[in-house]
Amino acid sequence: MYRNLLVPVKAAAEVEPMIRFAASLLDSDGEIRMLHVIPTTTMPEVTREWRASVNLVVPAHEVAAVLDVRVEPEVRASVDVPGEILESAESHGSDGIVMGLGGDRRSRNPFVGHTASGILHHARADVLILNRLALARPKIPRILVPALHGPVPPKVMQLAEELSLHNSGVPVVTIDLGPGSSPRGETEDRTARGIPTVHRHSVVSAALLSRRRHHAQLILQSAARERYGFLVVGEEHAPAAGLPLLTRPFLEELFRDAPCPVIAIRS
Repeated sequence: MYRNLLVPVKAAAEVEPMIRFAASLLDSDGEIRMLHVIPTTTMPEVTREWRASVNLVVPAHEVAAVLDVRVEPEVRASVDVPGEILESAESHGSDGIVMGLGGDRRSRNPFVGHTASGILHHARADVLILNRLALARPKIPRILVPALHGPVPPKVMQLAEELSLHNSGVPVVTIDLGPGSSPRGETEDRTARGIPTVHRHSVVSAALLSRRRHHAQLILQSAARERYGFLVVGEEHAPAAGLPLLTRPFLEELFRDAPCPVIAIRS
């Protein structure tokens, strides 16, 4: 799915699960660039942090050897962490950026102290943001792909298919929550790649859908009805969508309250 993925990490504990997840989306001849940005340019802090970065570089090489994928570690120093990530993605021609939500653990807001929000809306490459559950790799019974404003975007469906293929071909469930002519109910088929797909229609009134503060709750309610291994949400580009779906408040609520692993993709 991707030839060149950029994986920013903040701590050694993130290296193995982030690279392992990114590798599941990598083309056979693809490459992962693991990036650690030291958030200061003041000496001797930079010197100390630079020496400590060996705790990220060594595990990156070890995971690469185990998975048999190409991983190039990179360490930079900058007070502008989002800018440094964006510059690295541009200079190395990354077609995807895979990030987790670290944030300040003392806060219930996963975006506090994190750069994901800025990267999400300024990167030219695809941006995939994962919650911590997405890195735990639990057994996956099915994958949920909701849509609020028309058909599921092609890149979102492609991501769901990749996740399914790497998890023994589990079913992908799409749910149309938006108003339209489709009747309530369920149909089944298979994608061109042989992935079993269930299409459900649970039409929400236009009045409720227009209240943007309810968007995350509508999706969370769908995810809570069955046991899902992944919830995949993406930016919707239909004219009816209006403002972007993947806003900071939307993601904060979705990542905080989701009962399953979440992946948000903006392409």
